[in-house]
Amino acid sequence: MQSTVNYLWHTDDLLGQGATASVYKARNKKSGELVAVKVFNTASYLRPREVQVREFDVLRKLNHQNIVKLFAVEETVGPVLGQREVVLSLTHTGWKDSGHRIMEMWSHACQQGGSRQKVLVMEYCSGGSLLSVLESPENAFGLPEDEFLVVLRCVVAGMNHLRENSIVHRDIKPGNIMRLMGEEGQSIYKLTDFGAARELDDDEKFVSVYGTEEYLHPDMYERAVLRKPQQKTFGVTVDLWSIGVTLYHAATGSLPFVPFGGPRRNKEMMYRITTEKPAGAIAGTQRRENGPLEWSYTLPITCRLSMGLQSQLVPILANILEVEQAKCWGFDQFFAETSDILQRVVVHVFSLSQAVLHHVYIHAHNTVAIFLEAVYKQTSVAPQHQEYLFEGHVCVLEPSLSAQHIAHTTASSPLTLFSMASETPKGLAFRDPAQDIPKFFPKVDLQADYSTAKSVLGAGYQALWLARALLAGQELMLRGLYWFVEMLQATCRRTLEVTRMALLFLSSSLGTERFSSVAGMPEMQELKRVTELRSKLRALAEALSRYAHDITETQMSLSNLSSELMKNRDQHPADSVLFGQDEPHLQTVQEIQNEARRTSEAFLPSLLGFHHPSITTLLSTSQGTITLP
Repeated sequence: MQSTVNYLWHTDDLLGQGATASVYKARNKKSGELVAVKVFNTASYLRPREVQVREFDVLRKLNHQNIVKLFAVEETVGPVLGQREVVLSLTHTGWKDSGHRIMEMWSHACQQGGSRQKVLVMEYCSGGSLLSVLESPENAFGLPEDEFLVVLRCVVAGMNHLRENSIVHRDIKPGNIMRLMGEEGQSIYKLTDFGAARELDDDEKFVSVYGTEEYLHPDMYERAVLRKPQQKTFGVTVDLWSIGVTLYHAATGSLPFVPFGGPRRNKEMMYRITTEKPAGAIAGTQRRENGPLEWSYTLPITCRLSMGLQSQLVPILANILEVEQAKCWGFDQFFAETSDILQRVVVHVFSLSQAVLHHVYIHAHNTVAIFLEAVYKQTSVAPQHQEYLFEGHVCVLEPSLSAQHIAHTTASSPLTLFSMASETPKGLAFRDPAQDIPKFFPKVDLQADYSTAKSVLGAGYQALWLARALLAGQELMLRGLYWFVEMLQATCRRTLEVTRMALLFLSSSLGTERFSSVAGMPEMQELKRVTELRSKLRALAEALSRYAHDITETQMSLSNLSSELMKNRDQHPADSVLFGQDEPHLQTVQEIQNEARRTSEAFLPSLLGFHHPSITTLLSTSQGTITLP
């Protein structure tokens, strides 16, 4: 156990560890409130004094819901010869008046050294970090769209607060973005770890290097990782590169730049990928040793974000993942473009002919005409050919009206788009998750087995996500077709009614004409004209009779089709149950994977000779069960 005057923690409750400090879960001795304490180690005192106090100085200036709060600064309790106890404790309300005095005390404490360790007491985020969220097998291929937008909103808001206070973070990465669960169960992400942060205006530069390899700007990577001497200076845009890598990681579950063997094993190629990236590319991969570089200008097909959001996000990534600082966006443009996304509303549109659910991002103040054009960009259905149903009713969208008049939609209750133009069905585009399941190595290897189990589990959850997406699409398709058939049946009824009325009118006209022609004794020319007219009316009556018969047959066909659609809709719950049978298998694999992780952390590989084959066998067995029905 360790403690300060006001807080207590166990060293087993480790939340994170770095080169100069460790973070633990702790409690307030009086209230029992959970907090996070950052305990600095001996190596931290080897840094210059101004660097030691910099993190506190930065946190003292910040107060925002998307930045982890600093509650107090204290020291671990312990006797130090010749030094009286120094306890630095403060609240946000006391910072403004006492900040200078506290800074003096902190500096004094840092100089004195001794056996006591300096402690920052901070807000505890029970949801872990964004990295831990992405490491979860459910998110092996990226976050769901709603959660990604929460991450984007929180990171943008937190970074905006940093820039308002002229702070550069210099170590943005998923591991430094914490997750707090709100009272209503929503995620709140917060920037943390300001050990590398410092004050820096937009036009200022710095030369010191901080950060984590995979998220470092290439210029910083060259000096910090490759140890190549260079005279480059760095500006605030280095944070934008790190944000770009972080957002790509959150959207896809993987890093954007991956050399053969991985970033940590092939550092020279990693640097080459990031510096040779063509304009507009957002990812680069080398798939085999000494192989060519493959560039991507779009997010991968496994990404769970809708094409509507991807089309908004990709240009942002392309312009902040720019190695030349002169060409890279500044923060003002980054904030403007991301805010533009976050201020948009989503209209869900299910294309009946294409069998695809689209997310159309528009501003509430846009006109319906702009919405129709946005739909055209995603579906290739021209505005004049777009017809809509909503909850079974025809929905007429007047182009001149505000988009606010469009009905409120959800993924399960979208606008249903149908078009009279000829179209080719598309369906949900996806990559078979089975292609992402690696083979088990014949040799027992704890690390390899754990990695394989994790990949199997990720592919399994991706298969489950796809199954649910396909089921949702099937439900929307069946429902939309049923409504469309109902609309056709209603049209047939109206047409048949009009046809029958026309037949009655024609029959009456033919009877009247016959009576007039006999009684009136018309001239020969008039008689000829009447005869021709009567012939045309009879032909029209016969045609209308055929149409009425055809309409009746069409009604019968539509009625049969409607019955079949209802049967298929009734089958849908059974399909859901069938797909749901994969979940227990996934839970079994997850239990095995978790056990493998705990075992690898607790024991040396040499002690696992007996357990290893069992784990491998169980994982291999479970792997075979994770397939789409």
